[in-house]
Amino acid sequence: MNEGGFTLHTWSANLHAMDWDDLKYALALHRAGSLSGAAEALGVVRTTVGRRVRGLEEALGVRLFDQTPDGFVATAAGGELVEAAAQLEEQILVAKGRVLGRDADLKGPLRVSTLGFVYEGFHGVFASFMSRYPGVELTVVVTTRELSLVRREADVVIRLNNAPPERLIGRRLGVMEFAPYASRALVEEVGEGAPMSSFPWVYGDERGPRWLDDWLDVHAPGAPVALRTEDYSALRASIREGVGVSFLPCFEAQSDPRLVRVGPRLDAEARVLWALTLPELRSNSRVRLFMDHIHEAFLAERDRLAGRAAPPREVDQSPV
Repeated sequence: MNEGGFTLHTWSANLHAMDWDDLKYALALHRAGSLSGAAEALGVVRTTVGRRVRGLEEALGVRLFDQTPDGFVATAAGGELVEAAAQLEEQILVAKGRVLGRDADLKGPLRVSTLGFVYEGFHGVFASFMSRYPGVELTVVVTTRELSLVRREADVVIRLNNAPPERLIGRRLGVMEFAPYASRALVEEVGEGAPMSSFPWVYGDERGPRWLDDWLDVHAPGAPVALRTEDYSALRASIREGVGVSFLPCFEAQSDPRLVRVGPRLDAEARVLWALTLPELRSNSRVRLFMDHIHEAFLAERDRLAGRAAPPREVDQSPV
């Protein structure tokens, strides 16, 4: 089969004449690297993937993939094809998002991704949306992983980002500030008023982020590192159990009576919380109303988000 003579422009010019059903098999195989992985993504059996890709190769007269010990790898021509196919997929998904957004009755699914501690601390803003719009089937995906809005892994993402991607639009929800916290037991053990270099530290990333190294060099020179973890829940639990000191969102830590702030706020490293979506989805009624609702709900929460409001008091439920 011929392997040359094709360019991205050539593919793009002829892509619409091809069957998208065939192209999506080639794209899935490229992404998964295996017949079984592509079959799982498409909801078919692996023999179907192989047959459709071979049929596409025969129709085009060019080999699209080489089978290697590491899986299926696109040839030069195959790489150009899947790149152009990915662009076509994006156009299809964007068009589908526009069509799905024309629901007049505000019914149907809405998929929102957020961070765990944001959902835990402000779950009321999600609950109030569900009460306000009961016809919307809200799915909340709690993850730090980057999700694809184009592939509809999420319709809206809520993220901490001081410079959100230009390809997205959104609503600014507020500013989140951080500070170093330790357990009361650890403070008693090390000594109240002790310098921060006397405390063991917990890194929130096992690679040791350069900014934290620089910060410790200035504010806690020589401080020992007790633990490194990429998991936020493990980080938070380690601080509460007295393993070491690390940075936590002020709104969360100040409401926990087991924790004590042992250093200044990181005002310069404060992060902006955004609700973000694709420009093409702004006409989607569910997306638009969710964005408006969450922006409105966070207006009343901005001081608490920044950790500058007193934590809510427990209601005394003891008998009179």
